[in-house]
Parts: sequence; structure tokens; C-alpha cells
Amino acid sequence: MELFLLSNGKLSGESELLGYARPQLRAMIERRNITSALLIPYALIRSDYDQRAEELAQTLGITVSSIHHAASPAAAIEQAECILISGGNTWMLNQQLHEQGLIVPIQRAVRERNVPYVGWSAGCNVATPSIRTTNDMPVRNSVVLPALGLFPLQINPHYIDAHISGHMGETRDERLAEFCAVNPSESVVALREGSLLRVSGNDLHYFSAREQGFKVFRHGQEPQEYHDTLALRPLVSFDCH
Repeated sequence: MELFLLSNGKLSGESELLGYARPQLRAMIERRNITSALLIPYALIRSDYDQRAEELAQTLGITVSSIHHAASPAAAIEQAECILISGGNTWMLNQQLHEQGLIVPIQRAVRERNVPYVGWSAGCNVATPSIRTTNDMPVRNSVVLPALGLFPLQINPHYIDAHISGHMGETRDERLAEFCAVNPSESVVALREGSLLRVSGNDLHYFSAREQGFKVFRHGQEPQEYHDTLALRPLVSFDCH
């Protein structure tokens, strides 16, 4: 299995989409002789699907087409060399994946055909068991929580532990602690901007363009920060590095 689960699409001040992960992505593309990728852009609400595909083509150096042009989205997944799932609104994205009948085709493509999966922000969220740890608003009345389950732990992208002066609402740490209190058997990996988890075969690696760590939230424990995935060894079946 080949997963790139990115916290976000761009770093502050960075113009290129996925620029901070470009060397790793291009190395994977070259190693696997990939010439094209399929974009699933359903999370985008106020952006153009084809423009997003063009941005990704420039970053990755391959042809990128958007799934909304396909007569059969499920068939497009079956023919894809690489699957790209854009950030945006997680609720909208997950709902569309279910309504378009793409959950099982994506799972089979990634698990059985070893098709690389690259997801950032919302695209990272839907790779986990559910979207309960998204930061987004449920903009639709009909919502679906279960997601693709390609990665076994919940992820919270765009994680920030800064305290904003004058903000009286719950901090991100408090929200994630609430999740763990309600779901004491589950853990949450909190990814800061410019960071990613990568699964290649059965190996799990962590990368941060800013050399920052990620946090793990578990019920009854203080959240801890780590710079490698060894701390996740008791929680996943991957070989952690």
C-alpha cells in the first residue's frame, strides 16, 4: 500500500500546491513509472476542479484529470494509476464519495492493486476510519461519518496548539481530548502544517518540512509530541520508523 497523508496543501508563503512534499511525490512517481493521476476534487466548494488539476500537473510533472469528467466515476478509479484527493470541506467530500459509490472502488484500488493514494487536509481525513476529527463544518444536512479506513487511526490535520488572545472557545487540544473521552479506545494523530504520514508497503514514516513533531491524543493520557512513528507501533500494524 502506498499512502501520502498530508496535513495541508500549501505552506504559508508557498505558491506551489504540495510543494513541500514534491521531492517525495516525484520520487514515488518516477520509481513506479506513473504517467497520469486521477483527481477527486469533491471537497472544493468555491474553487475550480480543472484549475486544481492543472496545479497538480505542474507540481507532479504528469497528466492529471478530474473525476467529474468521467462518465463512470467508479470505472475511472479502476483505471487510475494514482489517486489524488484534494483538500476542502471534508463533509462534502465524504458525502460525495458515498453518493458516487467510490468507497469500495478506492479501497480495492489502494489495497488490492497498490494504486498510490495522495490526500491532503480533507483528503487526509477521509483516508481514516471516519471524519469525526475533521475541523470542518457539516455544510450539508445529510452527512456520513464512516470514511475509507485506509489508515487505522484518526487524524486531525492542520493541528495547532497556539492560544489565540481573546478566543474564549475550546482549544484544539480540548476538542481532541473531548473526542478521546467519548471514544476512549481510539487515538488521534495531530498533524501540524507541512507534515505528512507516509505508508510504503508496510513501512510507516513521518516527515515535517518545518522539522516539527506530531502529537498523539489518547484518553486519560497527556498528549505527547513525537518526531518519528515509533510511538505509533503499539497502535498500528505497520513497521514504524
